[in-house]
Amino acid sequence: MKMIAFKITQAGNLPIQTQAKTLDEITRELSQGFYTTFSTLSNASKVMGLHAHLQRLYAPARETGVKPAVDEQTLRGRIALLAQENLPRESRVRLILTKDAGEVYICIQPFLPQHKSVYTHGVRVITTTAARHDPRIKDTGFISESAAQRKLLNKDVFEILLTKNGNILEGMTSNFYVVRGRALITSRSGILLGVTRRAILRLARGQGMDIEYRAPILGEKFDEAFLTSSSRGVVPIVSIDDSPVGQGGVGKWTKILSEAYQAYVEERSEKIVG
Repeated sequence: MKMIAFKITQAGNLPIQTQAKTLDEITRELSQGFYTTFSTLSNASKVMGLHAHLQRLYAPARETGVKPAVDEQTLRGRIALLAQENLPRESRVRLILTKDAGEVYICIQPFLPQHKSVYTHGVRVITTTAARHDPRIKDTGFISESAAQRKLLNKDVFEILLTKNGNILEGMTSNFYVVRGRALITSRSGILLGVTRRAILRLARGQGMDIEYRAPILGEKFDEAFLTSSSRGVVPIVSIDDSPVGQGGVGKWTKILSEAYQAYVEERSEKIVG
């Protein structure tokens, strides 16, 4: 899949020469920094939770005294222009703000949505003993540190869940939830608080679900499980480490939340510019 990358400056976009074929590969080539990844919507005119995504760069930069090379308004304009080049496809975008010099990079490629079967039949996931050093900051260092685990992803393994002391915290690139009865269970500590996660918790309450903030335990019996991310939405999980979740199919509450989230995205996605 074609991918292009630029260093964003006030004067313009400077192309980056790279042989990288994935967002993770090119991320490892750049200086360590803060990053965020998302997909465009509505013919490259909108993004779900764009301001929150951009704050993953600008908020930690402020806290650490790093001065970004461009401001949020300028970056929004560059995103909008570059995403137009992939039409009629939407775009998958990764933004990186380096810790050393505040340089801003954009890596962009056409977005390929998940196959329909991912949502109708669910996915298999596995677990690994790992956790982020600072779960509140999306740091590119974690991409390098988890390179070995990421190689385990294939057509049979959709995601890798991070665990600590027998507790399931989150996915490597997603948030993780389980359902027992009418309760939605998800960790609140030791995880990256995803943009999609905030919407899912709000929607679950609106559907009459109870929220239980704790890390699910490895080997615990669940009725349902799913993960969420900005680019993939709500993805049903049917097995963890080859053990079936619930009845081994897509659960009722997962379907309800998936449909509610799709409607939420259509209603609440944010214009990139304007």
